[in-house]
Amino acid sequence: MRISFCLFFFVISNLTFSKENADSSATKLKFNGNVSFNTNGMAPIPAFSLGEPALIGAFSLQKRRFSYDGQIAYGLNLRPWIIDNWLHYRIIYKPKFELRTGVDFAMFFSEIDEGDHTILQGQQYITFEIATIFKFSPKSILSLMYWSDNGQDYGTISGSFYNIVYERLDIEIGKALLLTGSLQLFYLEYTGNNDGLFISPRIAAAIKKIPLSLFFQATQALTTNTEPNPGFRWNAGLAYMF
Repeated sequence: MRISFCLFFFVISNLTFSKENADSSATKLKFNGNVSFNTNGMAPIPAFSLGEPALIGAFSLQKRRFSYDGQIAYGLNLRPWIIDNWLHYRIIYKPKFELRTGVDFAMFFSEIDEGDHTILQGQQYITFEIATIFKFSPKSILSLMYWSDNGQDYGTISGSFYNIVYERLDIEIGKALLLTGSLQLFYLEYTGNNDGLFISPRIAAAIKKIPLSLFFQATQALTTNTEPNPGFRWNAGLAYMF
């Protein structure tokens, strides 16, 4: 039922695109991204992590109301961990408010120990998204998001991800230092007893006009039935923005 609803929502959004104003068609292609080194490899849902250092690259291509948002993550052994391919469409695209929908074709990789050798197993997921973004100011943003996550292979899990994030951008400390902070509250409802409520603060520091930032993120389970209990996890790293 969730999948049918999200597919219907995505089709309606594409019909809406045909009614865009002429000024929207003049929007140029936008490109940005970042590459980061992470000490503990937090996943897009930060209740899960690689549990060891990771290299993560992300980039976005946007034209009019459409965007492609990709992410690829590797362990330091150069074996893949996550590949995300998000296709987004902004149904409402205003300076202070956005309503968007999207679909992600993802792969998650894990290593299976077979005694004398290790097998790298890839599992496919299809995720549907509905999200609203409120921009109270250029530096103050509140996001509400819902994902319907659907594992496609044997051994995968499926379920729902409810997410609230408040971000405070580019807080000036003195003349050179910029801080960005966010607070994330999310709830998981997945098959296989993977349910729970989590909180995840994140802070990043950068020097003006230098495309590098240091960041720290923590995740704490407030209540969960997951075994073993994920408890407290943290991740730190260095990111290069382009």
